[in-house]
Amino acid sequence: MSSPVTDPAATRRVSLLTLGCARNEVDSEELAGRLAAGGWELAADPEDSDVVVVNTCGFVESAKKDSVDTLLAASDTGKKVVAVGCMAERYGHELADSLPEADAVLGFDHYADLSARLDDVVAGRKIASHTPGDRRKLLPISPVQRPAAAEQVEVPGHAQHGWGPRVLRTRLDDSPVAALKIASGCDRRCSFCAIPSFRGSFVSRQPEEIVAEAMWLAEHGVKELFLVSENSTSYGKDFGREGATALERLLPRLAEIDGIERVRVSYLQPAETRPQLVKAIATTPGVAEYFDLSFQHSSEQVLRRMRRFGSTDSFLALTEQIREYAPEAGIRTNVIVGFPGETEHDLAELERFLTGARLDAVGVFGYSDEDGTEAEGFDGKLGADEVAARVTRISALVEELTSQRAEDRIGTFVDVLVELDDDGELTGRAAHQAPEVDGECIILDAPEKTVTSGASPRAGGSATRPPAKKSRVGDFLRCEVVDSAGVDLIVRAVPDADR
Repeated sequence: MSSPVTDPAATRRVSLLTLGCARNEVDSEELAGRLAAGGWELAADPEDSDVVVVNTCGFVESAKKDSVDTLLAASDTGKKVVAVGCMAERYGHELADSLPEADAVLGFDHYADLSARLDDVVAGRKIASHTPGDRRKLLPISPVQRPAAAEQVEVPGHAQHGWGPRVLRTRLDDSPVAALKIASGCDRRCSFCAIPSFRGSFVSRQPEEIVAEAMWLAEHGVKELFLVSENSTSYGKDFGREGATALERLLPRLAEIDGIERVRVSYLQPAETRPQLVKAIATTPGVAEYFDLSFQHSSEQVLRRMRRFGSTDSFLALTEQIREYAPEAGIRTNVIVGFPGETEHDLAELERFLTGARLDAVGVFGYSDEDGTEAEGFDGKLGADEVAARVTRISALVEELTSQRAEDRIGTFVDVLVELDDDGELTGRAAHQAPEVDGECIILDAPEKTVTSGASPRAGGSATRPPAKKSRVGDFLRCEVVDSAGVDLIVRAVPDADR
């Protein structure tokens, strides 16, 4: 994985702190791979490092605050501090001017030479702060012209170009779940979202690169692949005519990799979710029956102001289509309330959708202005108190509905990936639960698993029971749901059950 260190006597240690979404986690592991190849030693504790690299999030105001707080805390260690990631890319020198505690603020274009830039930081050499720009302008307008051009543009998570069969990634934890980036950027123009301006236009990764990285992850103990992007339903749109079914063809390839037991797709756009993709996710063996659909709202009037498409009835039809294939499928979403111009009728329409959709998990966010977005200039803004009241109202409904949905699963059977062993108390996730956002399964009476021996007792001989091993992190357990607590499930493992 790593290249030889040019000066073995010079030990350079770096810590990586990651904020934000699973896409950022992939970027951090790519950066770790770059730094390891450049001779840097990765340290878990910032106190043991020469440099602390903070991979920031710049999505919403609370995420920006968390990023700044993390940078300040890193500075308190007395180590050199470098800001990278979305907030650094989005604000660049403005962030550097307001946060002198950071020794450098580096954009995506610095990633290829990050090892050298950290050498500069340690040596006290000044690095000019990143100058932000609209990254959508770096690639052709036509998607089919982008794959070749993308090799000349730094796209985080797409660093395999020029590395041949090597995977430029270093795992930063030993979790049996790993995010795997299938694309970056977004071509949508949602009026509330700034992500395309600093993440750039949509670019798919080549299937062979994705499969190679998935195989590498399996070799490093990963059991579940969590496919991430800004918009997974667009995957393959830049491959030409055959790209229309690229994701449907990729999923079985990933599910068939030795060691991979579950593949999960995330970040689907409802207006782009075609019937054949629904069928592929719901029926492909090894692919989780899980639909992470970015509805955002269901009122046609609000959706149009958001520059999105759909309606309550079309969204309900989509959820019904999913459940025709997979009645127990997990469906989750995020919604924004208090959007400029949202009326009481619009809010009631959203409530009608949420009540009819029977979703497993819903994130509820109150609208706030984002720098540089179209909605920042909209009229019809609601006061902060009114937005907060609507968040409380919808959140209460969501809590009731998702708890009911979890209760409906009592008596069913689920396959749970064990992810945490807290002094013998095991927790994990079922197919309808994505990492961190959708609840978990609390496992009662985890069984000891029989270890297969090479010989079986012959007639007339005495049988010796094979040894057993305790269930552990990374195991899949067939479980019965016996209770629920909010969106969490209480499950009991079924000994020797056939998944």
